[in-house]
Amino acid sequence: MPDTGEVEWRKLRADQLREHARADAIVILPVAALEQHGPHLPVEVDTILGETIAVRTARKALARGQPTLVLPVIWTGLSEHHMSFGGTVSLDFPAFSMLIEGLVRSVLRHGFKRIVLLNAHGGNENALRTITDELTPKLSAPLVQFTYWYAAAAPIAKILEKQGGLQHACEAETSMMMAVRPELVATDRIGLAKSNSTPSLSDVVGGGVYRWRTIGSRSGSGVIGDPEAATPEKGERLFEAITDSLAQKLCNADLWQLPWEAERLN
Repeated sequence: MPDTGEVEWRKLRADQLREHARADAIVILPVAALEQHGPHLPVEVDTILGETIAVRTARKALARGQPTLVLPVIWTGLSEHHMSFGGTVSLDFPAFSMLIEGLVRSVLRHGFKRIVLLNAHGGNENALRTITDELTPKLSAPLVQFTYWYAAAAPIAKILEKQGGLQHACEAETSMMMAVRPELVATDRIGLAKSNSTPSLSDVVGGGVYRWRTIGSRSGSGVIGDPEAATPEKGERLFEAITDSLAQKLCNADLWQLPWEAERLN
């Protein structure tokens, strides 16, 4: 096991990273966004939260004896649905896919075998699932992909008071920002999050139906959820619960040992 307690890839030397590859370290790539987050939060919310969760998860995995590294966060993703509010930077799918593939190829070339795409932005979900499906057979690498609020849905739901799960610039995201970057939360503007909104698709026709919609067509403030219920204490509880859940899953040997190719069963 590498003798350093550092989990951030960018802070290590090349020789230390080679040692981590020999120790079969897990490599986490946080994938986020740069987009509007209502009247009270900065555009880098997903980037801050995604990187914080990845680093804390890696530290907890390391404490369990599993070497784990975190690559620098990808700070922009697929955010076309936020563009009407301003402040958003977005990629299209081909550019996003090529970026992920280039990073994954680089990590694999250095001898790492276990790579996790940790998603911190809802607009990336469908794309990252598709990219995982494409790259796994293409690169012969059993990639793991998850969106943190789905992978830790149960513990998140137990903490939130006004929502069933994490949404956008909401009780959860605002609480977590209050916990780690309180100076970036404009608490005097949280009341502006209340605005006219339209029903979700599932409220109208039920589940199992998909349509692309802009956030502006759903909420006049760009917020989905209730940030007025946010507190820094709740944010810290969310971080602890989420990272506990993710570290437990990443350290589960069965996650990595389950067969993924029929050919390998013969």
